[in-house]
Amino acid sequence: MLSKLQQLGTVVDGRYASDTELEFMDSYISSFDSRVEAYRSIKASEFEIVNLVLAKLQTSYPKLLFPKGEDLQNKWKQDTLRVLRHSAMTVLLDDPELLRQQFLYWFQTIMQAFGAQEACNITYLVMQDVVRDLLPKDVAALLCPILEINRNLLGSQLKTN
Repeated sequence: MLSKLQQLGTVVDGRYASDTELEFMDSYISSFDSRVEAYRSIKASEFEIVNLVLAKLQTSYPKLLFPKGEDLQNKWKQDTLRVLRHSAMTVLLDDPELLRQQFLYWFQTIMQAFGAQEACNITYLVMQDVVRDLLPKDVAALLCPILEINRNLLGSQLKTN
């Protein structure tokens, strides 16, 4: 929403916006209540989501968070909570581009530096399943596309030219 508003401000500089240019605002306003409820639901469930994902990783991928024998579960939890909180804000604001620009590109560099792409890829894939099982369908429908963006960016190699 914020990125779209900023873009609108640039595009309509010195003139009134057309009805077509304002359509995204109608869509956002009509979905605002459901986005606030989704945000609250994610906030209330964040520890349960992360703990369920961790339990599934421990069962299905027992060595994933122990590269070279080092236990990275606590660091993984901190990072995963941080990403989930940014994701919840993205659901609220309906602004995936803001998430990419202000957080994911930076965090992708860090995950690349630590070689954590596989863990990120699996984490956000598993998290989508957990979210679909745990949260109401309408909340999962808003959050899962954001989790997929996280998976695609954090779980992949940086592209260098």
